[in-house]
Amino acid sequence: MKTLNNGSQTNISLEYSSIPKVFFDTIKIGIIKSNLIAMFAGLSLALYVFNASILANIVPIFLSFIGSSLIIGAAGVFNNLYDRDIDAIMERTKTRPTVTGRVDTKSGLILGIAITIIGGIMLYIASPSAAVFGILGLLLYVFPYTMWTKRTTIYNTEVGSLSGAVPPLIGWAAISPELGHFEIWALVVTMLLWQMPHFYGIAIRRFDEYKAAGVPMLPVVKGIRRTYIQTNVYLVLLLISSFLFWPMSPLVAIVAFLVTLAWLILSVATFDREQTEKWSKRMFIFSINHITIIFLVIIAYSLIAQMMR
Repeated sequence: MKTLNNGSQTNISLEYSSIPKVFFDTIKIGIIKSNLIAMFAGLSLALYVFNASILANIVPIFLSFIGSSLIIGAAGVFNNLYDRDIDAIMERTKTRPTVTGRVDTKSGLILGIAITIIGGIMLYIASPSAAVFGILGLLLYVFPYTMWTKRTTIYNTEVGSLSGAVPPLIGWAAISPELGHFEIWALVVTMLLWQMPHFYGIAIRRFDEYKAAGVPMLPVVKGIRRTYIQTNVYLVLLLISSFLFWPMSPLVAIVAFLVTLAWLILSVATFDREQTEKWSKRMFIFSINHITIIFLVIIAYSLIAQMMR
């Protein structure tokens, strides 16, 4: 009996210890973290442009972080629920709680709706316009992307990029609803263009999985060569868009230009039709470093320049 009791206690302990993992996997914690950096970049820009004090805005800053986390997490929950059938086929997603049954439809919907409401309220308290952008980003991710274009067209990545470009607007709106400033739109354009070569890299790496699941990603439908060409087109556009930051700061513009140029050179110099998986892995890793560098430079420049005034 003692042995059985210890075993039972161990099982209970393991079950409770896995609850946070189930929760974080369901809300896609990795996506939340990356989007929070983008949100903070937009927020930092607004602090700089409007010469706003961090201390005077500490409440909306805090609420925008928590509210954004919840709204983005809700989008992840709804996406996981809707995509259970294709997630079960793909290697990287087949262990998600919504696939394994750890989170059923009812529980997932309750969680998604609850954190949508709480997150929306927190963003609204921070700024009504921040709440509008938060809900807009959620709706764009769930309906035009997840429920429509992801399964029907090769342009699903372009449609998905719309929701991916919203976090900087949430951060900006938490400080001010005024959108007639080029700085925030330079960041939004950068986010829009960056997402295509980033996700094309993922699509090539997971080519067989997307094909098996019937998801019409660009390389699956049009082939690797077309994806390679389209990747470089977007990288050239991203390179040109670097100069949108010039009126704000030549330093930021030059950094954005150089890291994008390095990405383009990497793409052209290392592409090999026989080893596209290696190429796509390099492209994916560099894409993460690329956008992280740009975000950090924007955040550092905005905060330092604002404090030195």
